[in-house]
Amino acid sequence: MSSGAADTRHLRELALLRRVRDRIDREYAQPLDVEALARGVHLSAGHLSRQFRRAYGESPYSYLMTRRIERAMALLRRGDLSVTEVCFAVGCSSLGTFSTRFAELVGVPPSTYRRESAGATQGMAPCVAKQVTRPVRNREAQASAPHLA
Repeated sequence: MSSGAADTRHLRELALLRRVRDRIDREYAQPLDVEALARGVHLSAGHLSRQFRRAYGESPYSYLMTRRIERAMALLRRGDLSVTEVCFAVGCSSLGTFSTRFAELVGVPPSTYRRESAGATQGMAPCVAKQVTRPVRNREAQASAPHLA
């Protein structure tokens, strides 16, 4: 395959991956799975997962769960919905899986987050609040620098 053809194929594949990512961003609350996402762009689930991870650094499922947890954090900060209601509102079908994944990404269970964060972003612009409260995966968290006295 010539270099030009390879570049064209690569760009076409990146466009498909962006469509998948955009669909996840739009439809995070819908029942989505990797097979359905792959069918939507005419790729196999395995190929989609490999290419998505290569392009974005995480699997499509992990990206989907991160979007759901981000939205859940916003709903929990409002304080007017229970953890169970938030779980189902963001598209999760299992409270146990939701709570486990939430705790992995945020560092505390959703019930604790709800209790402790109510009003934490009050008065903050929504775009700033989203950035400040974005979940950080444990593997991405900065290791604390050694204290040099």
